[in-house]
Amino acid sequence: MAIGYKQMLAEAQAEVTSLSHEEAAARLNDPEVVFVDIRDPRELERDGFIPDAKHAPRGMLEFWIDPESPYHKAWFATDQTFLFYCASGWRSLLAAQVAQRMGLKTASLKGGFGDWRCADLPVAQRTARS
Repeated sequence: MAIGYKQMLAEAQAEVTSLSHEEAAARLNDPEVVFVDIRDPRELERDGFIPDAKHAPRGMLEFWIDPESPYHKAWFATDQTFLFYCASGWRSLLAAQVAQRMGLKTASLKGGFGDWRCADLPVAQRTARS
């Protein structure tokens, strides 16, 4: 029998460290932490993003992490902790679990970018690509 998203999230929560927006904000300028926004580019353009965060669309994540992939991004080949976030925290929790299983040090942002913005933490703007 297939499992549902609630069970998948529960399993990911058991495996992945999740940080509150306060805990994440304290690591914003930590050179050992890379914030990774996995939202769709339209979400970044519409809502902004955490300053200096890298963008890795969720659909490309595994390919960008794997050094054997033709789509590999070198910035994933470091010993830093990758703090993943999305709008509400669900997609990023699952993304952090996958990245952790692929060998990265990971964490996810509880409540996602929505909680970050509600807490009035720093937000950068991205202009739409033409």
